Amino acid sequence: MPNGQSPGLAPDDILAAVEKELAATPFIDIHTHLFMPSLGELGLWGIDQLITYHYLEAELFRSSSLTPEQYWRLSTRQKADLIWRTLFMENAPVSEATRGVVAVLHAFGLPTNSSDLTEAREFFAAQELRSHIRRVFNLSGVSEVVMTNDPLDPEEAPIWQKGAEADDQFHPVLRLDRILNRWSEHWRVLESQGYAVDAAATGQSIAEVRRFLAVWCARMRPVYMAVSLPDTFQYPEESIRGRLLAEAVLPACREVGVPLSLMIGVRYQVNPALRLAGDGAGKADLRALEHICAQHPGNRFLVSVLSRENQHELCVYARKFANMMPFGCWWFLNNPSIVEEITCERLEMLGTSFIPQHSDARVLEQVIYKWRNTRRTLAPILANKYRLLAEDGRPVTRTDIQRDITRLFRGNFEAFAGSAAHV
Repeated sequence: MPNGQSPGLAPDDILAAVEKELAATPFIDIHTHLFMPSLGELGLWGIDQLITYHYLEAELFRSSSLTPEQYWRLSTRQKADLIWRTLFMENAPVSEATRGVVAVLHAFGLPTNSSDLTEAREFFAAQELRSHIRRVFNLSGVSEVVMTNDPLDPEEAPIWQKGAEADDQFHPVLRLDRILNRWSEHWRVLESQGYAVDAAATGQSIAEVRRFLAVWCARMRPVYMAVSLPDTFQYPEESIRGRLLAEAVLPACREVGVPLSLMIGVRYQVNPALRLAGDGAGKADLRALEHICAQHPGNRFLVSVLSRENQHELCVYARKFANMMPFGCWWFLNNPSIVEEITCERLEMLGTSFIPQHSDARVLEQVIYKWRNTRRTLAPILANKYRLLAEDGRPVTRTDIQRDITRLFRGNFEAFAGSAAHV
């Protein structure tokens, strides 16, 4: 062995070391749809919400003769009972979404094969929310989560305007979908609040949207701004969205010093009868990312793309633009076989300069199984990369592994989001 070179870990010890560090490192969940307690009933939790999650609703209609129209007439409790009976009793819960519910029940010591949900409902009804959140985060191995907060949501906005109590475990994000994608439906909300905007986003509209964003950034203190975009997204774009993005949102992000998260590839409501479960995925033209990163070097972009076919191109662009941070395996991609492929590709092309995953959780307890799955899937991937490195002559130490895992699941986001992520 060359002089001064540490012997490193034995090949047979690498996997155990990776598993230990993955278990010991508190992750930052950089994108969820969870809410801090002060936002009240916006936060979803408990067994009925877990089972009526839209992933399971979509799955239900493949195993039941019930129509969506009949389903929507049921109460939440009735929906949960139907899904439990159909997907968990009449079929083995082998899909990612159903197996996730099983993992949550098991984590709390609840039966996973009961004929009904009585015991689970009694358990969750007895929980006090704040202590339950702490327990869930502890079980999932996350120290903090990043929310999705919409200043034009008629239920959420008034709570912020009255002064929502902050929580160190929950970081706000200023969501822009209604402004950028649905301006025609929502510009009057801004107008009603005293902003001089119009349907065509002309006149003072751009300046007023920037003023609106400045007000809400001061109110929320977001760690980034965010928007989901269709597979048809282009940049630059001769449209209201294109002008608002270029002339209002990007300057506002620079002024406040936060990244913009672009989540690209949604095909909205390909089956409207399924409601939230009715969206699909499409391959996007990622030259839009090339243009936006090149034209706005002073902005930082967190990027996730929904199509599997876009993943390699995303890695190539990330190698060209340091102001882009790929993150997560989003939505339909969050399955171990696809996560393995995407993560291996990113490690091979980007080293550890990306964020491997986020939960995208809509129901509190989902973070338990989503992060368990991530740790279980990533452990052999990382271990294999380290074994190959050792075989090629570079010993791998526990310090190496600890540093890399901390960077992947904490440091990259903290550095990229800047001071806002440390508030």
